[in-house]
Amino acid sequence: MLGVSLRTAQLWTESGLLDAWKTAGGHRRISRHSINSLLSKTALPPLPGSFSSALQGRVAERGDPLNILVVEEDSELRQLYQVNLEGWSMRPEVCVAANVYEGLILMGITRPDLLVADLRLPAQAGFHMLRAVREMPELAGLSIVAVSGLSSDEITALGGLPDGISVLPKPLRFGQLLDIAERVVASRRAVNRSAW
Repeated sequence: MLGVSLRTAQLWTESGLLDAWKTAGGHRRISRHSINSLLSKTALPPLPGSFSSALQGRVAERGDPLNILVVEEDSELRQLYQVNLEGWSMRPEVCVAANVYEGLILMGITRPDLLVADLRLPAQAGFHMLRAVREMPELAGLSIVAVSGLSSDEITALGGLPDGISVLPKPLRFGQLLDIAERVVASRRAVNRSAW
């Protein structure tokens, strides 16, 4: 119903976003009312056509375009990301989310190759999301870029970020992000070649 992984649902119950209880055997049970309540609060943006196939359970094939998910609350910046990234010669599939909840739901649906997230989401939500994503084994291969106006000392003071997350300063230079995206594409090609 939510289109998220089991681990995401577990994290949401542990954080109180979803009401749940455990059976005597230790299994979680989530009330339908709690799910419906979350769905009514979260208005997801329309998904681009290529992402709708993910809802039907199709598996991405080799050679598919790079899938990028951007989580940014500022609507003008979301539009700026979309225009810039879709103009790259590699022609990535770009999906944008306005908040952490949309981002996590779209992550479960689209299984992006690259996540770009603003750290300054309300109530440190950007930090919490990136830490949670790094704990999900099913997203272990996800490349993550945090975009922030915070200094490295300020990021450390707020609890820091897990290893392997690139941090790009604001204002963002899209050339830096393109360099990272090209490395992700090269890495995917190397993995695909080794799988042959």
